[in-house]
Amino acid sequence: MAGVFTEASMSLDGYIAGPGESGFDLLFRWYGNGDVVTPTAQPDRTFHTSEASARHLRTLDDTGALIVGRRLFDLTDGWGGMHPIGRPVVVVTHQVPDGWPQQGRWFTFVTDGVESAVAQARELAGDRWVGVNGGSISRQCLDLGLLDEIRVNLVPVLLGGGVPFFEQLGKAPVELTGPRVIEGDEVTHLYYRVRR
Repeated sequence: MAGVFTEASMSLDGYIAGPGESGFDLLFRWYGNGDVVTPTAQPDRTFHTSEASARHLRTLDDTGALIVGRRLFDLTDGWGGMHPIGRPVVVVTHQVPDGWPQQGRWFTFVTDGVESAVAQARELAGDRWVGVNGGSISRQCLDLGLLDEIRVNLVPVLLGGGVPFFEQLGKAPVELTGPRVIEGDEVTHLYYRVRR
């Protein structure tokens, strides 16, 4: 099995969202600032990045399943039924939303915690990576010793506040090795391994 990673586009001052859910246009601008077209599982959504960022996006091909929180699921309206990378998604929630699960939709709702979500996502992923999205769930995975790699898309912007990537770690400090670096256009892709 490849392991469990988390990834986020982050400002230089450490935020994955600005105050009041702002700043996404700045944090995700790199998805549309180049000439290399990267299709997604959603025919109406493509990325236009630099060659370096396209190389980074291709690393997601080895992802077998994703874990997200209910907040992100609701914000994206369940990505219209399928995540853009076209992989099964495990949603950590206190309560399954009304109308779910839906036939033919790629979502599993887990109400008994992050450890259970990781176990179910590993089962779905087989020998491929499990991707964890969201600061809160990533922090919980890190505190539980379930996270193997942290990927940061470092964007040259200062948001001045908002939602930090990692907040209130229960088991800090956490030592990392790396980084492995891919320099894109207005973004630097950093890969760190969690030191055991």
